Amino acid sequence: MRLKDKAAIVVGAGQTPGDTIGNGRATAILFAREGARVVVVDHNYESALETQALIEAEGGECFSLRADVTRAEDCEAYVRAAVKAYGRVDVLHNNVGIGLGDDEILSLKEESWDRIMSVNLKGMFLSSRSALPVMREQRSGSIINISSIAAVCSTGIVAYKISKAGVNALTHQIALENARYNIRANAIMPGLMNTPMAIEGISRARGIPKDELISQRDSRVPLGGKMGDAWDVAYAALFLASDEAKFITGVTLPVDGGQSARIG
Repeated sequence: MRLKDKAAIVVGAGQTPGDTIGNGRATAILFAREGARVVVVDHNYESALETQALIEAEGGECFSLRADVTRAEDCEAYVRAAVKAYGRVDVLHNNVGIGLGDDEILSLKEESWDRIMSVNLKGMFLSSRSALPVMREQRSGSIINISSIAAVCSTGIVAYKISKAGVNALTHQIALENARYNIRANAIMPGLMNTPMAIEGISRARGIPKDELISQRDSRVPLGGKMGDAWDVAYAALFLASDEAKFITGVTLPVDGGQSARIG
């Protein structure tokens, strides 16, 4: 088992309802399958409990907490809970992000900008800041932040793009500041993925059938002409969380079927 006896916090381990599985839930399940003891965190407690039930049905060890990552006290609380239950925090996986209300720059409302920045960027800052003292004291740890290829690719949604570019910069800074404590920090940049947040969410927002949206998104992926799924993100996270990646830090890893590799 690649995470045997490690304690992992997965923030955003619930998901919106849909036909498929979300990135956070898939990651929490995979971490548990690989031997991690998991703290399942989400703002939707019922969804977190659903993830917990799936993990426990496979014999994994976990417990669930509700948290709002824009509140420092909530982030500090789930770190304390992990330490109380498991004695340490080996992995912090930050998987929270929103894009509702985003638009091009002249149409983007100030309140939408503020909300997206608060959740997507401030939330990762607060979550990471809460876990770092524990990781520094134990002189080890892996932080994995879920970014997006929107950070480096052309897109019509301003706030989401800039928030994810900020996540990449934050991850780089965490990696540099904490390398001497043997703490690693890396980011994953998913591309077009077949997850509930993407498919059900965008389908509703744009008023187009899911099958049509899936076909459109599949056609934009160079590798095999098909979107990835949450398990692709989860396996990338598993590698970065594991000791196999013990000499990797400060990386932004695209998981996108070659989308971000296209230039021009």
